[in-house]
Amino acid sequence: MAHIPVLLHEAIEGMTLKPDDVVVDATLGSGGHAKAIAETLSSQGRLIGIDADRDALERARNTLASVAPKIDLVESNYRHLQTVLATLGVDRIDKALFDLGLSSVQLDESDRGFSFQRDTPLSMTLTVDPVEDEVTAYDVINNWSEQTLADIIHGFGEERFAKRIARAIIAKREQSPIESTFKLRDVIADAIPKRFHRRGHHPATKTFQAIRIAVNDELGAIDEGVSAAWKYLVPGGRIAVITFHSLEDRIVKRLFREQVRQHAGRLPAKRPITPSAEELAQNPRARSAKLRIIEKSAYRPHPYPTEI
Repeated sequence: MAHIPVLLHEAIEGMTLKPDDVVVDATLGSGGHAKAIAETLSSQGRLIGIDADRDALERARNTLASVAPKIDLVESNYRHLQTVLATLGVDRIDKALFDLGLSSVQLDESDRGFSFQRDTPLSMTLTVDPVEDEVTAYDVINNWSEQTLADIIHGFGEERFAKRIARAIIAKREQSPIESTFKLRDVIADAIPKRFHRRGHHPATKTFQAIRIAVNDELGAIDEGVSAAWKYLVPGGRIAVITFHSLEDRIVKRLFREQVRQHAGRLPAKRPITPSAEELAQNPRARSAKLRIIEKSAYRPHPYPTEI
């Protein structure tokens, strides 16, 4: 399935791009948002694309082959944005976009265990080739304690049956290691009472999300990455963040609220922007997406709402 960028028009319009902007796409993916950004920039503009997934970078490189602005594609996690910009010799940016969802390609075609729809090894790392000491989903599932598993499944997945699932994982791995997505999926499904299996929503969804977040420390990365973008953002510049679940949105809301309260930032829209009915009909995976945008305060008052 080809990746469909979520809230594309809303994000591009909300960033108020100018032809000579320096723009960071901190979560490049397959380059859908990046291409739309690049098409608004002139040869005087610059687009810096970052992704930890080497395969995604190659897809984006093809997508961006014929655009006008200077392009820098960097294999890194967006939590290292400050290091990336320093290495490139960039001391200011005008706009930044963070699309925090996995691409459809990663979900549907990756062999790294992101999806329970494909029987693949348990990895869930954003990097294609994890280094020796990098935590994988296999490590989490087969080595972490029952209490820790319950905590992350409840905390990161907001799963009401976290304790039952953790207990079932421990019992299963005592028989033999849990090595594949299908094996983990079945353990989770068996742990949740059948009457709570909802049509159109697989019972393993929340647990897989929780494990992926834990493996990649995704919530910590959001805090570090967005904060770094704010540091480099010029007055009048904007940051746009697309989130896909409440934990992500809560962090972004807190970061933005902090800047608003200090009168350092203003909100172009009081409430988060959500997909239209037309977009949801074309791309059901966009249903939980929320777009928040903040503008760094310039040197004069601006009539934007200050609530968030």
